[in-house]
Amino acid sequence: MTKLGDRVPEGFLWGVSTAAYQIEGAVAEGGRAPSIWDVFSHQPGRVLHGDTGDIATDHYHRLDEDLDLLQRLGVDVYRFSFSWSRVLPAGRGTVNEEGLRFYDRLIGGLIARGIQPVPTLYHWDLPQALQSEGGWASRTTVDAFVEYAELMADRYGNRVQMWTTINEPWVATYLGNAIGVHAPGIADHSIAARVHHHLLLAHGAASTVLHRAIPHADIGIALNMSYIYPGADTDASRAAARLAFDQLVMSYLEPLRTGAYPGNIPRFSEKWAPGAGLVEEGDLATIAGSTDFLSINEYHPRYVVDPEDLNDARLAGYTGGTPSPFAMGLPYLDVEPPGAAHTVSGWMIEPRGLTDLLVQIGELWPDMPLYISENGATALDYRDQAGDVVDDARVAYLDGHIGAAAAAIEQGVDLRGYFLWSFLDNFEWAEGYSQRFGLVFVDYPTQDRTPKKSYWWYQELIAQAHTTGPGHLVPGAGAVTARG
Repeated sequence: MTKLGDRVPEGFLWGVSTAAYQIEGAVAEGGRAPSIWDVFSHQPGRVLHGDTGDIATDHYHRLDEDLDLLQRLGVDVYRFSFSWSRVLPAGRGTVNEEGLRFYDRLIGGLIARGIQPVPTLYHWDLPQALQSEGGWASRTTVDAFVEYAELMADRYGNRVQMWTTINEPWVATYLGNAIGVHAPGIADHSIAARVHHHLLLAHGAASTVLHRAIPHADIGIALNMSYIYPGADTDASRAAARLAFDQLVMSYLEPLRTGAYPGNIPRFSEKWAPGAGLVEEGDLATIAGSTDFLSINEYHPRYVVDPEDLNDARLAGYTGGTPSPFAMGLPYLDVEPPGAAHTVSGWMIEPRGLTDLLVQIGELWPDMPLYISENGATALDYRDQAGDVVDDARVAYLDGHIGAAAAAIEQGVDLRGYFLWSFLDNFEWAEGYSQRFGLVFVDYPTQDRTPKKSYWWYQELIAQAHTTGPGHLVPGAGAVTARG
């Protein structure tokens, strides 16, 4: 078992993460109205095997069981998301009290078990009523999001002190609206540009509301990021890596940090320029400085090359070399180095990418507290004859990446917490139920829960951190059995 660097920072938070549509189920119960994912997942061919989140992992009905599993795990924090359409079925206006009572039970149950609730307001499940009015491409959705944030702050502000506004706006922009493989299934780059800006504007406007209602709260946003390596040691490929990073990361980070969009991204930059019709007066001031902390979702690094370098002898053994669907015609190609290991979902395993990313962001924004809000891996999980789920591949991935986080802390990065993805196996968006990320195995036909070996491993790591306390070494503990 790894240790988190030479010392555990005071107040370091250990947690797990989930999202409402992926686990709650009960999509037509308790006054909840459809979200874009309800509609999208029921469209033929959109989700693998025709899977939907109608039942998911039935968290809505198994709340107490799941809260007990969280308590047994020993986490400090639980990052979850509210279902917007469960509390405001039309996205605005009439409030659904029954939906609010469900989250009263969730938050109260966490606090009673000594776990800090860390809710996310938006994890991709926009009320379908708002999508029918234009969705995130319309500025009126920003106004509706502010109304939603006000409601949740008034209801839970006395019990919740750490809030995330929006999870991975990049995914909602590119996967949902630029290439259409996520809800709402739109493939239109001009719409995606508006979605991009309005998501950041919604974060900034909601942060203002939350700070006003809960003056001492910490408000953040979760951005998915990868460290991007040049696949070839050439000026052209180094420039390609910088361009890819600007497009995929800095186009979200830089407005938050400085109130400006990167000016070197073709096809999008002209839409972001003040006076071009997308960015209105006051927008960038609302976005800039609107986050108290930055959450980072990281799973793997990327390697890119300039197309001119694709036949470079130094790329011998590399695979790939095809245009990324996210590049939108920009001059970079994705490649992978020879011998790269992968999770069963095909994602590259390279823990040093997390270290390099944390150091890079720490240098860009040295006074910004950082959290890892998602990190995890799929594995070939099954219950063996003894009833155990021995997911050694996941344990190895987590051990390597928590060690990578330790290396970043040792280099001076202000990292304050690690939230593992995910607590439960769940509906994995367009991949349906084919991908298992959880520490807890869910048998979908019966909804029975079985803690995996990784659950007991993480439980022991957290217990050691708590036992030794801040400022002390967290020693390795050797092997962990499947049942703990």
